[in-house]
Amino acid sequence: MKTQTPSPAPAKAPAPKKKSGGLNPALVIPVLLIIGILTYMFVFGDGSHFQEGDNTKEPLPGDYFGTVYKGGFIVPILFTCFLTVLVFSIERFITIGRANGSGSIDDFVRKIKGQLDRNEVAAAIQECDRQKGSIGNVVKTALVKYQQLATDTQLDKEQKLVALQKEVEEATTLELPMLEKNLTIIATLASVSTLIALLGTVLGMIRAFAAMGATGQPDTGALSTGISEALVNTALGIGTAAIATIMYSYFTSRIDVLTYNIDEIGLSIQQNFAAHY
Repeated sequence: MKTQTPSPAPAKAPAPKKKSGGLNPALVIPVLLIIGILTYMFVFGDGSHFQEGDNTKEPLPGDYFGTVYKGGFIVPILFTCFLTVLVFSIERFITIGRANGSGSIDDFVRKIKGQLDRNEVAAAIQECDRQKGSIGNVVKTALVKYQQLATDTQLDKEQKLVALQKEVEEATTLELPMLEKNLTIIATLASVSTLIALLGTVLGMIRAFAAMGATGQPDTGALSTGISEALVNTALGIGTAAIATIMYSYFTSRIDVLTYNIDEIGLSIQQNFAAHY
């Protein structure tokens, strides 16, 4: 009697990987640090900004480049913080702009909801292809699952709704990391820049008071250098922190809008499926 060997179980499809994208901080930040140091040494420290062409002398009157150079070794670190905020803010502008896709998001949401009300799922998928944004990607994934579940005869209605909801959640989970990447760096620099500036301010004031107490008479040159170092670091740190805070709040608000629209369409898809099937 011939025994029949069981057929191998079909291999499971690999789970989709989370989307990444954007700049790699481990590569970008060291490059920006080098740029900050070189700018500090050869641009702000150029002899043309100082008396007798020597950057160890006092800056020329009204020359802010020389004044910034006198801020000390903390200045290139603050330059790096500022450049990091600037570069990653530009990167987030581009990434979130692409995530918005083409056309108005509100118009896209209204059009998809109208097509779902008429049960025009195929037309809604084509609209997602034209939108080319994060919302379009999530909605298209959900609608493809919608079509599969509509012809499924093994699952009951509740199981289909759960499967559809899970598909929306998984698609959203794949899209959001791409939008939120590097925002942590901007948020961190919003507070760290102030602390670095405070360190530079304290060091400058130490130098200023040391100049006053070194001899019986205050050294006006050393005193002015110390105060200049303190104020320059304070200004650079506060300015960088303010820009980082504004950019972080702006980007998180835009991501919240995208997330809200995704949730709105996801709920519409589930309600439409429940009504038609």
